[in-house]
Amino acid sequence: MKWFLTFILCGASLTAIPEELFPKPGWVEAPNPLAGPDAALGGELRVFAGQYPKSLNYYLDNNVFSSELFGALYETLLNMGTLTPDYEPGLAEKWSVSDDKRTFTFWLQPKAVWSDGRPITAEDVQWTFDAIMNPTNMTGPHKVALEKFERPVVVNERCIRFTTTEVHWRNLGAVGGFQILPKHVFEKTDFNKMNFDFPVVSGPYRLSEIKEGLFAVLERRADAWSRHRPGSRGVGNFQTLKFKFFAEPENAYEAFKKGEIDLFAVYSARIWVNETAGDKFDRGWIVKQKVTNHKPIGFQGFAMNLRRPPFDDVRVRKALARLLNRERLNSTLMYNQYFLHRSYYEDLYDATTPCPNEIMSFDKEEARRLLAEAGWKANPKTGLLEKEGKPLRFRFLERESSSGKFISIFAEDLRDVGIEMTVDQKDWASWTKDMDDFNFDMTWAAWGAGVFKDPEGMWSSKEADRKGGTNITGFKNKTVDDLIEKQKSLFDVAARHAICREIDQIVCRDVPYILLWNLNYTRLLYWDKFGVPATVLGKYGDESAAYWYWWADEDSAADLKEAMKSGTTLTRKKPEVVFDREFKRLNPTPAP
Repeated sequence: MKWFLTFILCGASLTAIPEELFPKPGWVEAPNPLAGPDAALGGELRVFAGQYPKSLNYYLDNNVFSSELFGALYETLLNMGTLTPDYEPGLAEKWSVSDDKRTFTFWLQPKAVWSDGRPITAEDVQWTFDAIMNPTNMTGPHKVALEKFERPVVVNERCIRFTTTEVHWRNLGAVGGFQILPKHVFEKTDFNKMNFDFPVVSGPYRLSEIKEGLFAVLERRADAWSRHRPGSRGVGNFQTLKFKFFAEPENAYEAFKKGEIDLFAVYSARIWVNETAGDKFDRGWIVKQKVTNHKPIGFQGFAMNLRRPPFDDVRVRKALARLLNRERLNSTLMYNQYFLHRSYYEDLYDATTPCPNEIMSFDKEEARRLLAEAGWKANPKTGLLEKEGKPLRFRFLERESSSGKFISIFAEDLRDVGIEMTVDQKDWASWTKDMDDFNFDMTWAAWGAGVFKDPEGMWSSKEADRKGGTNITGFKNKTVDDLIEKQKSLFDVAARHAICREIDQIVCRDVPYILLWNLNYTRLLYWDKFGVPATVLGKYGDESAAYWYWWADEDSAADLKEAMKSGTTLTRKKPEVVFDREFKRLNPTPAP
């Protein structure tokens, strides 16, 4: 490991710092290599944002959309690099790490100010930390990484110091990666009621309009303090970003085809295969692209609540997994577009490190054997499996009616072996409340992933009973807990990921989820009226990269309008874009 020296000005001491925890020596901010140098400012991008959330406060509603929107309003002390997962200055212009890796000191940017003109100070950072850690605030998932830190010390207006009781590789990212809120605006507000009103911000956009259940609009801030920075050029170009809410993706897709939405990421194989034909597609008015980059692969599955029977018995969980006919679902409903999960960390395996986990194939006889072993016997009168006089039945908590065709096939196979499953349909807000209260038997959950894998939040026993957390299944395993502890002090990414593979193999054997299927690329549909970089998306991101890298192109918009009027065809865009290939074509030096 390389080391270099830096002075901790606040502490007046000389400290050795591991290079991976600090910007590389001589680092100078440069224009974003993925941003269009001629990107125009203005215009609007309209996108589908899912169901209306219970809150736009990401600290209270831990979902992808709230994270994206909140990140446009409020900034973090550190940013991640565009092409490498290195830390770069955000609200902090510089920082240092003590030689024992327990103390982290940040100096704020002198020019950083809130939208009301007041400076962003160390007290804002301290107040935000306090709000997250306040036990009365429903900020569960965000407490995980910060709870090992003492309350940060305000050294002066522009300098703050964090100290932790535990050495952990994620510590710098934890204290450098949470959005800072304005103390002077929110200190007298009930944090749990800070949902849709954010009058003072620091980021490149502000919330300009919201209509409950319909849409939220972000407006570009030309006067944002960070607009002068080289890395901001060509980034965040749209004057407005309009996020439209629909209860079902199918309704959003109909709106997209009518031109009411500009960009639609396709998460339905049926739509991608069967509903992307006709003049609008054949004539190139709507672009259909498959984009492959380095986006980390998450997982999705039917989460089972291990806190209650019958899911507290691993034999039952394995039997249920054997009763989901993924092969049939993939071939008949999803046109064999997906790979079947066999891991919770799919991107930690490759040809040189193959995944040893068993694929839970459909097998009714094996399911019956497991259930019998667990003590479940058929009632000759009802045909239902029973144990101690209680039938084997459970409730599937669902939030999208479009999932019904998958769940109904699962229910048929369950019924065939004597299990009764009913579906409880809820909207997003009600579903979230039930999940926070652990009021569910089984549900469909999909999780994203990070470049650095951190197993604690989802698999640690101590997270199993934290409301609003990510260990929604209530998973507990002593061996996994020990492995989680072991990886905390490892700063070698490869060593940590090796431990994550060990954890993955244990979790797969315990079956807290019935794993489903996934993609390793992004499916995009968009009206051909925008300026789009050659890579289309970023190196690590999903469709949300369009909000930041695309721009309104008057010529393209005019060409589209004329083509639709005259019924002519536009020049077709590439149907498949591979990030590495496009980046290498434009840059002789390979991407890091």
